[in-house]
Amino acid sequence: RNSPRQIRHMRSVGVRLLSAGGQRGSRSWFKQTGRLLSAETFEFKSQTKHLLDIVARSLYTEKEIFIRELISNASDALEKLRYAQVTRHNELTERSEVPQIKITCDEEMKTFTIEDTGVGMSKEELMQNLGTIAHSGSGTLVEKLKDGDDAQTVENVIGQFGVGFYSVFMVCSKVQVYTRGAEKDAQGYLWESDGEGSYTINDAPEANQGTKIVLHLKNQESHFSAPRVVERVIKKYSNFIAHPIHFNDTVINTVGAIWRETPQNVDKEKHSEFFQHVANTSDEPLYKLHYVTDAPMGIRSVFYIGQSHTEKMGMAKLDMNVALYIRKVLIQSKAKGVLPEWLRFLHGVVDSEDLTLNISRETIQDSQVVRQLSNILTKRIIRWLDGEAKKDPEKYNKFFKEFGSFLKEGVCLDVLHKKDVAKLLRFESSALEEGEYTSLEDYIKRMGPEHQETKQIFYMCAPNRQLALASPSYELFSKKGIEVLLLYSLPGDEFLMGNLVEFKDNKVKSIEAAGIDLSAIPDVDTDMDAVLNTKLSTAQCKQFSDWLQHIALPQKVNSANVSTRLTSSPCIIVGVEAPHLRQMMKMINKEMGNTTDMPNERQQLEYNPKHSVIKRLYTLSQSDVTADQDRAKLLAEQLFDNAMIAAGMLDDPRSMLARLHTLIDRALEGVEEPEVEADEAPASEGKQETEEKKE
Repeated sequence: RNSPRQIRHMRSVGVRLLSAGGQRGSRSWFKQTGRLLSAETFEFKSQTKHLLDIVARSLYTEKEIFIRELISNASDALEKLRYAQVTRHNELTERSEVPQIKITCDEEMKTFTIEDTGVGMSKEELMQNLGTIAHSGSGTLVEKLKDGDDAQTVENVIGQFGVGFYSVFMVCSKVQVYTRGAEKDAQGYLWESDGEGSYTINDAPEANQGTKIVLHLKNQESHFSAPRVVERVIKKYSNFIAHPIHFNDTVINTVGAIWRETPQNVDKEKHSEFFQHVANTSDEPLYKLHYVTDAPMGIRSVFYIGQSHTEKMGMAKLDMNVALYIRKVLIQSKAKGVLPEWLRFLHGVVDSEDLTLNISRETIQDSQVVRQLSNILTKRIIRWLDGEAKKDPEKYNKFFKEFGSFLKEGVCLDVLHKKDVAKLLRFESSALEEGEYTSLEDYIKRMGPEHQETKQIFYMCAPNRQLALASPSYELFSKKGIEVLLLYSLPGDEFLMGNLVEFKDNKVKSIEAAGIDLSAIPDVDTDMDAVLNTKLSTAQCKQFSDWLQHIALPQKVNSANVSTRLTSSPCIIVGVEAPHLRQMMKMINKEMGNTTDMPNERQQLEYNPKHSVIKRLYTLSQSDVTADQDRAKLLAEQLFDNAMIAAGMLDDPRSMLARLHTLIDRALEGVEEPEVEADEAPASEGKQETEEKKE
């Protein structure tokens, strides 16, 4: 027996049935019977009301998600019908309709309608699927919610239950569900609710097989009845649903989910079309990877590398452009955590059914599974790039010139995969022509026997190749015939090599570092030996070292020693670690408002006892004449600054201008100035006279 409240509610339902626009059959039912059809009203359970409030107010971050949820449900209904047609064909109604999803919207009536030709629902299924949220465990869920009232508690708990349909209550004031099962004797029903605590079920004799959902949108959400908005959301989340989606009589999901296909069945044209779709470009991909595996996880994926990127132009940092799908339904358009940040230059799709989602199906719940997925994909992508490099080195070098900065970032930041990413690095080399590249593995293969015994890979960072090969630090390596890797991207390359540390048991070492001993390696260049056939004695070297350290440069050097690495240069600064990185840190220090300069550290100076400049400076330093001592100090300071410039360590070259002028002036001593002839006026007076004539 119905209560007065239920009777009033049924009357209101009848009025709405007569007045609602776009509701198939509502008027014809009344005309045929002359009365309102019987309606049963049911109350949502108390815990269901609680869950409805969570769904409508706090569960989803984006309200547009409701369209994705409804399309996913419709797609599932079509799949269930296909399965039923195979397993119990004799029980179902014979149909010739093509499985499809149809979406319409009416801006004037503020309605959004979606219908499918799927399996439909019986009255019992309506009550079970729509009348009870999370019917498999709602009581347990509510008990857990009682123990915590913060958002984090809800987030941790609700991931165990699915409530996609109820996302509609974020945007609508009323929802109507017309449905008929696929069985031969199935009845049609109308399920209706405003989400406030109750729902009604009416007979709907003219309801077609499948399900039709009509949303009456809230005023503030009426933009979801605008075609341009709806089409954008469909293409964003559900563009790869297997079944055709008809929107305003047009099929809009025309691009296939090629990552779900067998790689051998996807040709170059399909890949090109799909790349242009996901990358929003008209270019062809430089590389492509179609990766499918079932162990240790089920993964369907496709990745592309374009021809270029925008970060090199000084534009904003690229967003990750790899989308995460589950069964062709978009979960995250720019998935975070699926790949490491340094692979953000990739475009593509990852689809894995092994991932566990939270209740809103917007984020992945199990972080351990995500890390496993990321590790599998990253290793596969590294192997893929390594294979491409071996297959076509010239093409790979083109790729590295464009995207090498991302790989360098991977070496610096990805501790887990650093050693594998290092295989992908490419460098110019002193042993190769300008513009040619080598890998670390090839460098090791070219090592001579003596070089191999050092177990060291040598490199140098410089602004360009010419400066690198002209550096005093390179002289010994040139004389010994030892290959040096040349890096020009400063200060990033200094940071890179400082993080690389070693590769395949070989230490990675800067040629500017202190303590390099190559005495066991024979010279290959002896041209300078005849020129530098004399040198300071051991006693003279000791005297000169003491003079440099304690008299000439006490504030600038903490040691002055004989060099074993110089051939044509008089002196060198050693032990310089990442000088350009140091300069960058000083700039950052100033930009942050710290007006206190970083302290100038005293340097390690090495000098060439065979060089004529050093030998003559030694002689001058031992003079008892004050003028000679002063000149020797000036020359020592200038040699020190020259070495600092060669090492990239001099902050401001203008600091030595006054000294240079003094040295030039002293070098010109004894040269007489020209006499001014009597009949000529000074240049300034002649200029003044000319100006007077013009006036």
